[in-house]
Amino acid sequence: MEPDLFTAAAEDRQEKDPAGSPLAVRMRPRTLDEVVGQQHLLKPGSPLRRLVGEGEGGPAGPSSVFLWGPPGIGKTTLAYVVSQATNKRFVELSAITAGVKEVRAVIDGARRASGGFGKETVLFLDEIHRFSKAQQDSLLPAVENRWVTLIAATTENPYFSVISPLLSRSLLLTLEPLTDDDLRGLMRRALTDARGLAGAVTLPEDTEGHLLRIAGGDARRALTALEAGAGSALAKGEKEITLRTLEESVDRAAVKYDRAGDQHYDVASALIKSIRGSDVDAALHYLARMIEAGEDPRFIARRLMISASEDIGLADPTALQTAVAAAQAVAMIGFPEARITLSQATIALALAPKSNAAYTAIDAALADVRAGKAGPVPPHLRDSHYKGAQKLGHGQGYQYPHDLPGGIAAQQYAPDEVHGARYYEPTRHGAEARYADVAERVRARLRGVTGEGTAE
Repeated sequence: MEPDLFTAAAEDRQEKDPAGSPLAVRMRPRTLDEVVGQQHLLKPGSPLRRLVGEGEGGPAGPSSVFLWGPPGIGKTTLAYVVSQATNKRFVELSAITAGVKEVRAVIDGARRASGGFGKETVLFLDEIHRFSKAQQDSLLPAVENRWVTLIAATTENPYFSVISPLLSRSLLLTLEPLTDDDLRGLMRRALTDARGLAGAVTLPEDTEGHLLRIAGGDARRALTALEAGAGSALAKGEKEITLRTLEESVDRAAVKYDRAGDQHYDVASALIKSIRGSDVDAALHYLARMIEAGEDPRFIARRLMISASEDIGLADPTALQTAVAAAQAVAMIGFPEARITLSQATIALALAPKSNAAYTAIDAALADVRAGKAGPVPPHLRDSHYKGAQKLGHGQGYQYPHDLPGGIAAQQYAPDEVHGARYYEPTRHGAEARYADVAERVRARLRGVTGEGTAE
């Protein structure tokens, strides 16, 4: 017998003893209208609506659909809804355990069912990014000839992990992370629904907030934690899931951290100041508090990029590269893996040599400009490419640095009002020591002073 997504035995057992199934299973949506979030994919006429038989299918129906998004936001749920809403054969494979042999067996079975009984097959393939190129190639004939309707789920960017011939024959649907409001609605439904906790317990606001932080946008994790908290409360004879009970049941303390209040800014400030002070352990502590409290990883990454320029600058020119790379990685992978990337960047920045010279340099230049020190551009630096510019004296006397030894011309660049001003005052920390030497040498050459300290 071919593997089925939800076997008849399991369904029968769940029907006879619903309490024996996990809360996340019991609360699984039965129709697309019960799905939490992903409303951008559930509009009338959308591919998913047509896949379950709403509206016109036939030649216009999707032959292959890729569901891309982080764990716990509904990829398997959508596949389950399709299995419940259609009369098609529904077969599940996981790329973790299946290979080409299993894929071909499903395709052969689909062709027999279609030819012998007129029965179409939906194949749900989870973790497709784990399939090799050869394994993905084996799906192509079935997708191209519509022997199966493929629903493939992946947590990784399919443009990097799926072969282009398969991707080009499919619809790519990007699932968005679930919001706190999405999860809040799901938990409240689970508290009252007969399939869920049926009003056996209540959930105070502070406990609900902690549950949302624990969930981290994962519906499965939210319901699992809710079930654990409810079980602990009922075992103690309580009708309310207190924060203390929830902490005990999931072994995770509530972090005092208001993402919209003072704690948000205080902890973020402490993180940056710890990096500035080169205390790597304190920096990691504040990073952990932000992560545990459910802070947006993109916010943390932005703060690290600012710190890389404000507090490190040219003392370690690679710091900004590290921070930017971390921000890009965080945007692609999300939590929980993003914690490792943020940790790497935080450690690198905390232990890097420090310089705020880039920060103070631009602020000093801005202060002069705001004070009105912004005279006309020297004539020899003005644009001389348009007709009549030379008659105005533009460009006359300009020395082209590339034609001179050392590539430096002893000529005035700044306006008269700020000529000779020194905005950049490099430190001797780390790599900036080299920039300090270069800056002094170049400034001397610009003043027309030779290496021996005499005028040229």
